[in-house]
Formats: sequence, C-alpha cells, structure tokens
Amino acid sequence: MKNVITIALVAIALVFSVEASAQDFAGLDKSPMDAAAFPSSYKVSDKAVRITYSRPQLKGRSMSELAPAGKVWRTGANEAAEITFYKDVTFGGTAVAAGTYSLFTIPGEGEWTVILNKNLNQWGSYSYDEGADVARVSAAASSDGKSLEEFSIAFKEVDGGAHMVMGWDTTRVAVPVMF
Repeated sequence: MKNVITIALVAIALVFSVEASAQDFAGLDKSPMDAAAFPSSYKVSDKAVRITYSRPQLKGRSMSELAPAGKVWRTGANEAAEITFYKDVTFGGTAVAAGTYSLFTIPGEGEWTVILNKNLNQWGSYSYDEGADVARVSAAASSDGKSLEEFSIAFKEVDGGAHMVMGWDTTRVAVPVMF
C-alpha cells in the first residue's frame, strides 16, 4: 500500500513539475530563415560556401517597396544575411579570404551592387558601415517570366565554381564565385 501511495505522489509531482517548466515556443517566423550551400548535396560534407538568410515574401507588395533601388538592403529579412567561404575565393572578380561576412546588396534597374562586409550579427542594414566592406561587386540584374513569391538564394555550378543566384519576383541576380 505504501508503494502505491509513493508512486501516486511521485506521478503527481512529475505532472506539476512538467507543467511548471513548460516552455512557450514561438510560431513560424513570417520570413523564415533558410540556407543555401555549394555543393548543395547533403551527401557532400566538404562545402565551399554556405549562406544563411531570411526569406521575405511579397504578399501583394512590390519588390521595389521592400528592397528599394539605390539603397543598401540586408539581402533578405530580419538579420543581415551571412555568407561563409570555407576556402579563399574570387567573388565577382574580387579575391576574398576564407571567412564569414555579412551580405548586403544595393538593388538597381539593370545592375545590383553586391557587398561583403566584415561586421557580423547585424539586424537589417541599420548599422551598415561602408568602411567595413571587404568587397563590392557589380552584378547584372535580369528578368525571368516566373515570379518568386519568396526571396531565394541558390548556387548554380559552373566551370571552376558556382554562381550565387538571388531571385525575387521576376528579378534574378547572379554573382560568380570561383574556388
């Protein structure tokens, strides 16, 4: 009988202790974080480059409203995107040492400026410091008949490296990354 009472008391104590330490978890972010890497296969552990960014959605708004031409943009949403090169690369024609950098862009009509910046952990582009730029490259902007609701980044393999392709709405911007 003592064992039954002891087990019941322990069970009650566990119920209340689990309830007391319950964690509130946030729902899905409106602009969820994502990552792209090259090589993109999950079976390849020796990556050359990886980018972590948040994916804003148009939701009836225009891209020019969310990423205005001529202004520094965080290249996504929330925190500034961060790109890690696991080896020295040539990024859009500029030599860049292995490391992690914030990624900013300045959208334009037919050309975007793509910026690697050494200051990490930045929210948006509010504290962007041009003096911390490691590379600024120009990349042609093209148009695609297929509209993307969510801002997206992918890598396309080319001889000697990959193109980092950014797409949103019908705009596509590609930056060569050579290894």
